[in-house]
Amino acid sequence: MVTRPTETESLLTPAEVAAMFRVDPKTVTRWAKAGRLSAIRTLGGHRRYRESEVRELLGGGGALPTQRSARD
Repeated sequence: MVTRPTETESLLTPAEVAAMFRVDPKTVTRWAKAGRLSAIRTLGGHRRYRESEVRELLGGGGALPTQRSARD
């Protein structure tokens, strides 16, 4: 889904989101492809994520999977 952000809305790169969740940036991309996190595409095709949505998920308000242990 491609939507247009408002002028004042802060957007984050996959690397910034990954650092916040302490996961690999490819994991953030997989979450977006699975529909667990909505992505906005730039004109160049890069994904950006709404900071407000990411912070809500980070605060426990979302349903992102937890990291698997090495035994899984």
